[in-house]
Amino acid sequence: MEFSFDVDALLPERITVLDQHLRPPARRPGTTTPARVDLQQQIMTIVDELGKASAKAQHLPAPITSASRMQSNRHVMYVLKDTSARPAGKGAVIGFLKVGYKKLFVLDDREAHNEVEPLCILDFYIHESLQRHGHGRELFHYMLQKERVEPHQLAIDRPSPKLLKFLNKHYNLETTVPQVNNFVIFEGFFAHQHRPPAPSLRASRHTRAAAVVDPTPAAPARKLPPKRAEGDIKPYSSSDREFLKVAVEPPWPLNRAPRRATPPAHPPPRSSSLGNSPERGPLRPFVPEQELLRSLRLCPPHPTARLLLATDPGGSPAQRRRTSSLPRSDESRY
Repeated sequence: MEFSFDVDALLPERITVLDQHLRPPARRPGTTTPARVDLQQQIMTIVDELGKASAKAQHLPAPITSASRMQSNRHVMYVLKDTSARPAGKGAVIGFLKVGYKKLFVLDDREAHNEVEPLCILDFYIHESLQRHGHGRELFHYMLQKERVEPHQLAIDRPSPKLLKFLNKHYNLETTVPQVNNFVIFEGFFAHQHRPPAPSLRASRHTRAAAVVDPTPAAPARKLPPKRAEGDIKPYSSSDREFLKVAVEPPWPLNRAPRRATPPAHPPPRSSSLGNSPERGPLRPFVPEQELLRSLRLCPPHPTARLLLATDPGGSPAQRRRTSSLPRSDESRY
């Protein structure tokens, strides 16, 4: 892949390692040094164009490698340039390999979930005109040595069929462990992830020498009291339930009993309002009619009644009283 600027001067080594800062590598002595901003802009242009070419080769809808993605993630990009071809004396780029550590939840061969953080192959591209020339193996082998990992320890993000054939051909990676995500891991991945750290030989020798040279007696081991024998476990129905009988006093202020008012000696009479029946006393004995008339006759008249009788022209009060007291049959005689 060719560019308008001098790639050979920008990338002095055959394989250049770029991180999230995208800083230009150290310059060779005797070469001209353009502005620092221009060099970083040229590196960003190389990263963007390589990402577009990789997405086109893998039939992806959008590039997964760009300068902005590199700056926002802690990924490492290995760029391989062509030192033999010098079109117009500016050099060319063959391909790149992008890796990075990611925290993943993967399944092992027993379908158990494991949380790991392996080194992942995120993007891998070699120009179509330079494939099958050993450039991909050279770039991949350089990355393994730089990162100090084995091929079976890697996790590959959405590998293409070409990448799977490449790994099978050069590193004998064929048997995969099925996953529920887009990452592919191979057999032997968990042998490294869950291997217990082996004690170093130097540390074991130092421990033995310290045990022989140190004459300090060891402290006596503390004896624990013997464990009390447990009795037969009683069923729940026959266990002691005395705690159920003890009334636990509630906390304040719930433990304060409400005060009861002292009932009055003579309760007030019930009202005769709606919904309450009036309270009736004992009935009086029946009074005969003759006794009632006699009591009325002996009762002195009211002053108002006297005034009415005096103004009545029908007769004197004594005569009216006397005639009104006679039976009705006697009045008809006169």
